[in-house]
Amino acid sequence: MTSPPCAFTVDVEDYFQVDAFSRVIAPSDWDSFGSRVVANTGRLLDLLDRHQVHGTFFVLGWIAVRHPALVRSIVARGHELASHGMSHQRIVTQTPAVFRQETRDSKRLLEDLGQVAVTGYRAATYSITRDSLWALDILKEEGFEYDSSIFPVRHDRYGIPDAQTVPHRLTTPEGRTLVEYPLTAVEVFGQNIPMAGGGYFRLFPYGLTRWGLSRVRAQGRPVVFYLHPWEVDPEQPRIANAGWRSRFRHYLNLHRTLPRLEQLLADFRFGTMRECLVAEGLLSAPE
Repeated sequence: MTSPPCAFTVDVEDYFQVDAFSRVIAPSDWDSFGSRVVANTGRLLDLLDRHQVHGTFFVLGWIAVRHPALVRSIVARGHELASHGMSHQRIVTQTPAVFRQETRDSKRLLEDLGQVAVTGYRAATYSITRDSLWALDILKEEGFEYDSSIFPVRHDRYGIPDAQTVPHRLTTPEGRTLVEYPLTAVEVFGQNIPMAGGGYFRLFPYGLTRWGLSRVRAQGRPVVFYLHPWEVDPEQPRIANAGWRSRFRHYLNLHRTLPRLEQLLADFRFGTMRECLVAEGLLSAPE
C-alpha cells in the first residue's frame, strides 16, 4: 500500500506583512510597499507544476482583496484553497469578536473568488497557543473542518510544546471536535525540533531537513511542509530598521530556497493537506 503524501503548504502573504517586522511596519502602511506576492507565488506554482505536485495555499484575505486573479489561478492549477485569516494579526492580540468577523470575512471572500469550499485554516504566526485556544471553537462554528496552526515546539512567538505531533481530532474548550494538523517536529533528546519548513528550512542544512522528515515518515507520521512566497525572492527590499534578530530570521539563505525546494520535491511525495487528512481517516473524501 502506498503511504499518504506529505502535505505541501504555502502561507500566501507578502514580505512586509511578516510578524518579524510588525514592530516597525504598521498594517496601515502596507499599501505603501511594492507588492511582490503575485510574482513570487507564481514561481511556486510553476515549480509545483514541473514536479506535478498539488499543495494547499493558505491565502491571506488582505492579499485576496488586492489580487483576486491570484486566488483564481491557485484554484485553476489544481491546488487546495484555504484561509490564512484576513489581516495577519496574531490571534492573542484580537478579541473573539474581531477574530470571528475576520475569519468569517476571509472564508466568504476566498469561496467567492475561488468558487470552492474553504474548509482549512492556518493562523498568522501559528498563533493558536494556550492563550488563544478559544479560537478553535470559532473556527468550528464558522464552518472550518480542520486547522493547521499549532506548532508543538518552544518559540518566543508561538508554540505549544506538549501538543500532539500527529494529525488528530481535538476537543475544543467548549467541547466541539475539530481536526488539527500540527506543524512537523522531531523529538531529539526529549525536545521537539521544528522540521516543517519556513525559516527552519533555510537555517538548517538540507541534509538535516531530509533526515528529520524521513525520520517522521519512518515512524508512520504524516509530514507537513510550509513556506511563504517571499522566501523564494532573494531580491526583495530590505527593511533596514527591523533589528538584527528579525533580519536574521527573515533574510537568511533566501538564495538557497528554490534549489532546496527542487531537491525536496524530488526526495518526497507531496500532496494537499486535505488529501493527507483523508488518507489518515480524519476527513471524508469530496464527493
